[in-house]
Amino acid sequence: MADSDTVPSISIVIPVYNEEAILRAAVVDLVDRLSAFPWSYELVLAENGSTDRTVEVAAELGARFDQLVCRRTEEPNYGKALREGILHARGDIVLCDEIDLCDTDFYERALAALQDPSVDFVVGSKVMEGALDERPLFRRLGTIVINRVLRATLGLKGSDTHGLKAFRTEPVQPIARACLVDRDLFASELVIRAERAGLGMREIPVRVLEKRPPTIGLVRRLPNVLKSLVKLVITIRIKK
Repeated sequence: MADSDTVPSISIVIPVYNEEAILRAAVVDLVDRLSAFPWSYELVLAENGSTDRTVEVAAELGARFDQLVCRRTEEPNYGKALREGILHARGDIVLCDEIDLCDTDFYERALAALQDPSVDFVVGSKVMEGALDERPLFRRLGTIVINRVLRATLGLKGSDTHGLKAFRTEPVQPIARACLVDRDLFASELVIRAERAGLGMREIPVRVLEKRPPTIGLVRRLPNVLKSLVKLVITIRIKK
């Protein structure tokens, strides 16, 4: 474990929005499981515009665990929060997770993949062979549709972009800084730009079993997803 004066080797970045109901239990359980790992880490909660007691709970957890850092953005914006967490990560490697997953099995397998010097970026795929996506059908279909659109319009080479990731901080932070799309499709832009920059990419299958329904439903998110998709296509294909 890392204290506040130690530079950690791993930064775990988790965006949180209105997670009062599960935040304390999820963090306590994650910290307990991470105690079995030999590496030092910081746990970055990237809070964004919560209207419940998420901020207060995060502060309580920060007082309890030295390795926990809470970064705040004022608006509910998943992509912006994730980007800020990545840009302020201090570890040599960043792990991007979700508070309703906290998948330490992915951590182990992704870090093993990054031992290969040719690998810079690991994507946890929900749709490749060997993956198990236990989300509701309409959410699984949404992932398939978005990824097919990204492959058709922007030449995405992998099978997935959103969700669990691990990467070397040094080559990816400048890419994250250059990203122009936020909200739901920041992660997609990050992966596509990493591919186009020639980083060594690898996908590994993951199991997705969420602990609660999404804090913002897919129907409410759809207009922003579509606007972000248009902006992403213009950004990558025209502005680059």
